[in-house]
Parts: sequence; structure tokens; C-alpha cells
Amino acid sequence: MTITATSTDAPVARQTMLDDVIAGLSQSQKTLPSKYFYDARGSKLFDDICDLDEYYVTRVESTLMSEHVGEIASVVGQGVLLIEYGSGSSLKTRSLLKYLDQPVGYVPIDISGDYLAQVGVDLQDEFPAIEIMTVTADFTGTFEVPNPGTPESRRIVYFPGSTIGNFKREQAQSLLAGMAEVAGADGGVLIGIDLDKDRDVLHAAYNDSRGVTAQFNLNILQRINRELGAGFNLNNFRHEAIFNADTSCIEMHLVSTRRQTVNVCKYSFEFEENEMILTEYSHKYTFGSFEIMAAEAGLNVKRSWTDPDNMFAVMYLERV
Repeated sequence: MTITATSTDAPVARQTMLDDVIAGLSQSQKTLPSKYFYDARGSKLFDDICDLDEYYVTRVESTLMSEHVGEIASVVGQGVLLIEYGSGSSLKTRSLLKYLDQPVGYVPIDISGDYLAQVGVDLQDEFPAIEIMTVTADFTGTFEVPNPGTPESRRIVYFPGSTIGNFKREQAQSLLAGMAEVAGADGGVLIGIDLDKDRDVLHAAYNDSRGVTAQFNLNILQRINRELGAGFNLNNFRHEAIFNADTSCIEMHLVSTRRQTVNVCKYSFEFEENEMILTEYSHKYTFGSFEIMAAEAGLNVKRSWTDPDNMFAVMYLERV
């Protein structure tokens, strides 16, 4: 049986989105929250990004997980409740679920409710012995983790794909602290982090030759138009991703190609030619920088796995 829990009703969610968009576009450096990438189309586009040759992240992480999944499952333990933040299609999680020793449940949490509902149905068909309990929520906020019918031995929070890098350091630290609380004193956190690497590799990964990342970035404007009645002309913006060496971070932007005015409900925003909207961060870590941040969030790194080229790492953490 698939259980779906929705954290907010539709009117409140729309108002929250409007407040976030207005607040972001009112800053001197205009921003839009990256969580609004993930409507059904955005989630599908991100899956397409993960299949691109230039986007090494998914390929390297998937290989890493397949090579070490038995050892990782052993560290995670028996009879666990697996809780995944920002689950999307749960493609990476399927291999882990196959290797876990009698997991009692899987809780995929994602902001895109329609997309998540279908994923939940598919997962329950694929794993009939595991209770699949979908939660539609913004994992950076408050949400309830449902209890499985069979009590778990411990809780494991799973956060693959280096999504932790999408947050500024203080936000990432706060998110890790929240994961520690959700996991509980006897639980753990299994997380993927993207490691600092060659700048050309990073540039190609976020400015792919087929333009899929550009479509993904522009989709946030299309969603705002549809859900908030805004007036963004997508032809007047282009995608650009740059590396900020000071913060060891890829920054994704939407660049205005002309001087223009855009209306969002009763608000109007002026754009100069080449003015940027910052839509996403993707921080890159060293082992040391991540371990320090985790420790400040109350978590110790107990095990880590990486590929031969140190492109990506999977880390297992427990509360101090």
C-alpha cells in the first residue's frame, strides 16, 4: 500500500511560492529558489540531465554505489526505515533497496506531488515486501515521517546526488543537523557529495552541448508563468553556468538578453540587458571541508567510499 502525505494544501503552497519569488526578484542580485525547478516537467528534465555524457555526477555515483552497495548495505544494517530527501525518480535508490537486509519501509520525500505519486506506485509494484510511504513536502521545511506497519530497527536518512551542494554552507549545515534529528540517536545519514575537480569538467557538466540543462533552468520561468500568472518571455532569457572559485561553487543563472519589464501578479520587475537571476548553487567539497561542516551539525563521518579519480564520494555519518 502506498501512503501519500501532503505537507501543505494547494492555496497555501501557491502563496508560499509567490512570496518566495517576489522576495528573490526584489533583491539586488535577483534569485529564484531552486526547489521550484521540480514540477513534473522539471523532474523529467533532470532525469534527462543525469543521462548526459557531460554530466558525470550520476554516472560516477551509480558506478560507485554498484561497486560498494553490499558493503554500504552492511553498514546501514538490518530492518531499517530508509528516508530519502528529494527522491525524484528514486532510480539510484532501487539498487540500494535490493541489497538492504529486510528493510521495513522506504519514505521518498519530494516536492513534486504528481510525479512522486506515480513513482510510489511503481516502487510498490517493484518492491512488494517493502512498505512504500511517499511524502510530498519541501524537505528543507517541517514534515512528518510516517511510521511503517513493522517497527524499524533504526532510521537511515539517504541524500544522494550531491544535492547538499545546492545549499549555502550555513543552510547545508542546518539541513545536516535536521537529518541527524530525523535519523535519531541510533540512526545514520548516507549522503553523496561532489568533490572539487578540474574546472573544464565542471563547466561542461553544467553547460551541456544538447542544451538540456538550459531547458531545465528555463523551466522555472515557465512554471512561474503557469502557476503564478507571471509574464516571463522565455525567449528573452538564456542559461549560463559559471564557477565561483571563492566559494568552490557552480552558479546557475538565467541571463536577460535585453532590457525588459516582467510582471508577476501585481508586482513589476525591471531587468537590464545581461542582468542575471541566480537560480542554483552547486558547491564542491574536499573531504576535509565536508567533515568539518558535518561535525558542526553534530555528525561524525564513520565511513566513506570514492571512485579512483576522486570525482565523487558517498559518506556514512552518525550522530556525535
